[in-house]
Amino acid sequence: MSDVTIRPLRPEDMPEWRRLWSGYLDFYESAVAPDVYETTFARLLHGGDPDMGCRLALIGGRPAGLAHFIFHRHCWKPEGVCYLQDLFVEPQLRGRGIGQALIRAVYAVADARDVPTVYWTTAADNAAARALYDRIGRLTPFIKYERGPR
Repeated sequence: MSDVTIRPLRPEDMPEWRRLWSGYLDFYESAVAPDVYETTFARLLHGGDPDMGCRLALIGGRPAGLAHFIFHRHCWKPEGVCYLQDLFVEPQLRGRGIGQALIRAVYAVADARDVPTVYWTTAADNAAARALYDRIGRLTPFIKYERGPR
């Protein structure tokens, strides 16, 4: 889509980034403390954490979507891998190719770092997202587990 611009996060993006990330968290019925917004934003900015990043999708200069990604080491892949942790597009703008453009932007960052593996997770019942992911990625047979409450 020609009216979408994808670019890295900038310091002046904090209010709009927070609005978008809050939308993502709301979608997954999650929340984070206010200090987590501050810490995460600082890490995602260029020069914050070299293994974390964000790409914003803008339409008409206004942020409309985001992708957060994290590079990390991997025992099987000396070059490491890239985890696309959060992907969000404003609901009224979905279906216009913005999510795909954001994923491709993360692919480009990974390629620039010579990291061919980019992976992500989604809810099993997120049919709209999975339709996109089926077109741009490859479904793996793995099921995610995590540590339970302590």
